[in-house]
This record gives sequence, structure tokens and C-alpha cells, in this order.
Amino acid sequence: MPKVKNIEKKIYDVEGFEVVIKHDGKDVRGDASLPTQYAGQRMTKNSASVSDFNEKFQRQYPGYTVDVLKGDGSKAAGQTKLSTVRDTYLDDEE
Repeated sequence: MPKVKNIEKKIYDVEGFEVVIKHDGKDVRGDASLPTQYAGQRMTKNSASVSDFNEKFQRQYPGYTVDVLKGDGSKAAGQTKLSTVRDTYLDDEE
């Protein structure tokens, strides 16, 4: 069973943004395990919102949610487009 920190890293590698996995509103420890690795193979569409991504995540991991983080580490609002979130990481690389 993959560890939460490895799932969070896989999401970053596939999606291009960091997340914090939560259960009952609390952060799940990085050394905890979930039943399966993140199944996404391709980046979720840029036009999708943070809420859309959270719904996608919950379909794979029922009972869990994610906070999508912007490049500065702050939580992105639900209506924020994923393209906007990804752009916040580009500023770090310049």
C-alpha cells in the first residue's frame, strides 16, 4: 500500500501542483498508507476547477479530500481554475 507522501508526490508529478490529503478535515500523515497509488496518468484539464479536481480525487479515495496548494503554499479556492494554480508554480522557476 502506497504511503500518503508518495501519493502526494505522484499527484505533483502528474498534475503540476502540490496537495495535502485530508481525512475528516485533518491532514493525513505522510507515513500513513492508502489502498492504491494515484491513478491519474495525464494532467487534469486546465479548464477544470479545484473543486472538480477534489471530486475526481474523492472518486478514487472515498472519505478523503485534498487541499490544492498554490506555489506559495496557500490553499487555492474551489472555483480557481487549475491553469491558474499551475501558473503560480511557474513564477518559482524563473
